[in-house]
Amino acid sequence: MLKKTAFYDMHVQNKGKIVPFAGFEMPVQFKGVIDEIKRVRSTVGVFDVSHMGEFIVTGDRRKEFVDFITTNSVMSLADHQVQYSNFLYENGGIVDDLLVYNLKDKIMLVVNASNCDKDFDWVMKNKWDDVKVENISDRISQLAVQGPSAERVIKKLTDYPLDTMPFYYSAETKVCGIDMVISRTGYTGEDGFELYFYNENGKKMWEEIFKAGEEFNIEPIGLAARDTLRLEMKYMLYGNDISQDTTPLEAGTGWAVKMEKGDFIGRDALIKQKEAGLTRKLVCFEMLEKAIPRHGYEIFVNDKKVGNVTSGNFSPSTDKYIGLGYVDAPFNKLGQDIFIDIRGKKKAVIVKSPFYKNGTHK
Repeated sequence: MLKKTAFYDMHVQNKGKIVPFAGFEMPVQFKGVIDEIKRVRSTVGVFDVSHMGEFIVTGDRRKEFVDFITTNSVMSLADHQVQYSNFLYENGGIVDDLLVYNLKDKIMLVVNASNCDKDFDWVMKNKWDDVKVENISDRISQLAVQGPSAERVIKKLTDYPLDTMPFYYSAETKVCGIDMVISRTGYTGEDGFELYFYNENGKKMWEEIFKAGEEFNIEPIGLAARDTLRLEMKYMLYGNDISQDTTPLEAGTGWAVKMEKGDFIGRDALIKQKEAGLTRKLVCFEMLEKAIPRHGYEIFVNDKKVGNVTSGNFSPSTDKYIGLGYVDAPFNKLGQDIFIDIRGKKKAVIVKSPFYKNGTHK
């Protein structure tokens, strides 16, 4: 049985095309993918991301515990700061990527929908006796309000001084009189906020946000547009760009790995990989011919296979066909010509990330 979020009826009313995704019935698109991408890049759009997972960690040693099970430095987090991180297996492979919220008396871990059960089992397997971990995913709704006008929309609904909230910080406050966690985060490259609240408040929040955003032509945005928006920023998609068979060092997210902080799960494997030198890395490439590079397509230099595409699509924001893929050394440097096997070899070139460089996030 597929689950429905608190906004399912709203998606149907807005003529959303509903598809199965990560155990939920979710809208893949509304007006059309390109229009939705342009809406987020120009004014503001709303994503239902209630399928994401939320775990709450409590106890006096919660920070030390989450520091041990993630790659980034939790001990360095300020109050209400948010952090991108990874769970790793002992061999350095990625269990999942996630956000860590350092809230007032707890830590909230936000994980990918398709990995929610697996992640919770992994966290519980490694849990310390003096901390408590609770999976509250089924009780929590999450909306992402993204775009250059996002702050002006949410400002109408809360007394919290949003203009003082830096990128990757959060607050436990009221929006529309409803208690929630709100953070200046998102997966689009635009300014925006993610709001976490209990399911029973879903209908009210949806209606109030759309009323506040009417003057900015606010629209609901589906999963397909979200996927292209994140690709344009070289943000990772678990199962495509990262997996148990890749490490953060290969994926280019070594900035979220703090070796110097001390022991964490997977640290020894990453140290060995770093010392030995990377044999491949995730690169951005632009097609020099009109063709969409799909997940799994092979990458060549001359007649030698050097890698595989992990994500690819047409990018309306740059008007180019773009992709990500793992490419073997020494063929993964900027400016390297590569060929993607798309019904015959099509030429591409490795470029600097991100593809879209005009995002408004603060």
